[in-house]
Amino acid sequence: PRLSTQMITDNQIEISQLKPELKDKVMYTLLRKHRHQTKKSNLRSLADIGKTVSSASSPTTAHRNLASSSLNDISDKPEKDQLRNKFMKKLPRDAEASNVLVGEVDFLDAPFVAFVRLQQAVMLGALTEVPVPTRFLFILLGPKGKAKSYHEIGRAIATLMSDEVFHDIAYKAKDRQDLLAGIDEFLDEVIVLPPGEWDPTIRIEPPKSLPSSDKRKNMYAGGDSQMNGDMPRDGGHGGGGHAIGDELEKTGRFCGGLILDIKRKAPFFISDFTDGFHIQALSATLFIYLGTVTNAITFGGLLGDATENMQGVLESFLGTAITGGVFCLLAGQPLTILSSTGPVLVFERLLFNFSRDNDFDYMEFRLWIGLWSAFFCLALVATDASFLVKYFTRFTEEGFSCLISFIFIYDAFKKMLKLSHHYPINSDYRMDYATQYDCLCMASLSATFIPNSVEGGFTASICVQPLNATWSSLTKTDCLKYRGELVGKACEFVPDVTLMSFILFFGTYTCSMALKKFKTSPFFPTTVRKLISDFAIILAILIFCGVDMLVGVETPKLIVPSEFKPTSPNRGWFVPPFGGNPWWVYLVASIPALLVTILLFMDQQITAVIVNRKEHKLKKGAGYHLDLFWVAVLLVVCSFMGLPWYVAATVISIAHIDSLKMETETSAPGEQPKFLGVREQRVTGVLVFILTGLSVFMSPILKFIPMPVLYGVFLYMGVASLNGVQFMDRLKLLLMPAKHQPDLIYLRHVPLRKVHLFTFIQVLCLALLWILKSTVAAIIFPVMILALVAVRKTMDYMFSQHDLSFLDDVIPEKDKKKKEDEKKKKKEGSLDSDAEDVRLLKHCSDFGFIAASSQTPPPRKDGGWFIDKLFGSLA
Repeated sequence: PRLSTQMITDNQIEISQLKPELKDKVMYTLLRKHRHQTKKSNLRSLADIGKTVSSASSPTTAHRNLASSSLNDISDKPEKDQLRNKFMKKLPRDAEASNVLVGEVDFLDAPFVAFVRLQQAVMLGALTEVPVPTRFLFILLGPKGKAKSYHEIGRAIATLMSDEVFHDIAYKAKDRQDLLAGIDEFLDEVIVLPPGEWDPTIRIEPPKSLPSSDKRKNMYAGGDSQMNGDMPRDGGHGGGGHAIGDELEKTGRFCGGLILDIKRKAPFFISDFTDGFHIQALSATLFIYLGTVTNAITFGGLLGDATENMQGVLESFLGTAITGGVFCLLAGQPLTILSSTGPVLVFERLLFNFSRDNDFDYMEFRLWIGLWSAFFCLALVATDASFLVKYFTRFTEEGFSCLISFIFIYDAFKKMLKLSHHYPINSDYRMDYATQYDCLCMASLSATFIPNSVEGGFTASICVQPLNATWSSLTKTDCLKYRGELVGKACEFVPDVTLMSFILFFGTYTCSMALKKFKTSPFFPTTVRKLISDFAIILAILIFCGVDMLVGVETPKLIVPSEFKPTSPNRGWFVPPFGGNPWWVYLVASIPALLVTILLFMDQQITAVIVNRKEHKLKKGAGYHLDLFWVAVLLVVCSFMGLPWYVAATVISIAHIDSLKMETETSAPGEQPKFLGVREQRVTGVLVFILTGLSVFMSPILKFIPMPVLYGVFLYMGVASLNGVQFMDRLKLLLMPAKHQPDLIYLRHVPLRKVHLFTFIQVLCLALLWILKSTVAAIIFPVMILALVAVRKTMDYMFSQHDLSFLDDVIPEKDKKKKEDEKKKKKEGSLDSDAEDVRLLKHCSDFGFIAASSQTPPPRKDGGWFIDKLFGSLA
């Protein structure tokens, strides 16, 4: 502390801001031991203030001697009271303090101002109320009579340091101009409340969600006010979305991208397993497992209908377990979940019908299509074709992800409506006619085999004349089985299965949403709230499974295959590659394989782009080439085993990301927890698919889960994946008056009509994709996703690049790097002209602090009143 204080005062003397004879008094004032208001009464504090002022105003020799002894008042070690402070539990471990010290003394004629940044954070004893190392110091000492002004300036500096963007600028600033530029940027974005329109005694509650500061950082990095430090990574072109790093660069070498992916991911392979040992991973595993099982059963049933059981539920379970497990174990992005998709299902249906109509062996024909597709995918990997991913901007990503989310929501309601047709509500029931309702099983005239006895659930059938007593003892199912006839008004009666199913459906969804938000509720300690939030979906499923059991209505339950054998008796677990079709079919299979390749590439890479978006703050890097490599390898395995083809599933992958999000465990009172990133590991994915493979042996347990509960989970996953999507925010703006619109960053810089036009184009493309998906032409769905890239390209002629930088990622161009280099050279040229000024400040920056300059800046239009008051007019 003494060295820093001496450097500050020496610098002020050198720039003629402080008289040399006042150095000891200033150092004495700065090094006085700080006492906090929580440790003493107000009366004692006033007495100390008076004592300090009187001491500072008496320039005696004794006091000068006292000044030297007071240099040790500030200790490098925290005091015992600081260590016992409970507030410390609320601060993150690597927290650093910014101390703002303002005051008035009677021995100064002009203000003494300094802004200090230490090279490393150090403990300054009791200067802070909690034992947090100090990184920044703002010091303002001035003559008497302006205490209120000094106090307001101190508040302004504290507000600046609490801003995330200015905070980063303060860390990287090289000179005074950088700080002034940071203040300019802050004033451009700040919201000012008129003093007559707001009562300062009223508490302003912290917002539930804060807008991202990435756009502000990119604006600052790309503008003329850029710091004299590093160049921005994106060249100032802004935009949120996937980061364009070296994983998307075209190397020009054979398998160059694949090799780089392996080198990038290999160092994290061990940590991918150690990072998975956390209670949050358990909740994520159970949640994704239930979603995956439901998806496997659904698509397995649809595949069975489309292929006459050549592929069914068991093949779906086995394929999901094998492909998902291997992918999560070895792929570049283990957070991606593989599953069957709608376009693949459409292709399988068309391929089966084509094979049946032309007398082809469907499984063999499918095998060769899979082999050709795998070959094409491997060729794409070898040629670094995944670099095309950087042309998938937010426009394409949001169109694709929203479409898949809407499909999940639509399918959830569709399944519930289908269930209501199976178990219709008996609207014709009348309470007054209860005595007339009856149902009997009678023998029909066409019945030849009739039941003779029913014992222990076993029915023997012989050719004898029916007995009414025998027929009447049959259940409804057995009566229809033996061609009996149901007679009576009550035969069509169904209990309230539909109503109960909808209660379970909406209850599971509502409970999941409520429990997921429970971490922000005022009830229970923070640890309990976070635990409930992490296990929200599992708790909701358990709650409504219990409700279903208590009520006792026979709702449809989850049905899992109990035997490990192919669904169709006409096939085995290995598909022979030759003998079923003519030789030329093996070559012709390459034509539909091209379509499958486009389908797999688009589904896989768009989902990977969404998973790897920089909003998720992933730290272990992506692996686009490595992911596609394993999709191709697993495509070969599934083709030979006659299993469904699998590719990245968008909604389930987003749900996996959401279930593994990490937030600060400690946050200051009144502040919302900050998002830290996603728990990147392989454990959850591997466990999910191991459990999926073992589900065949867990049917006695899984049979108690009602299907409406799982449909509610489907609805939750579809809705939750829409959270935070900019397209949904812009969609709401279409129906919202301007005065009620939220303060979104793009609304400040883009005209509202342009925002609505961009949204309308996106809605139109989404509607066309939905119509296409619902027809037989769904097989060209991947090609239409590619068309979104072309639509986005044409929007360059309708919108300015400035508008697109806020509404969408700017499409990367080949000459962007060249322009960035030219801009950097110009910037370096301007820096050379300022070399003399930098040399004068070098002795300050070498010691890790920035002192206020004696030069007065020219008048500024953008917030100059604040800057002049802060750094100029004080002198």
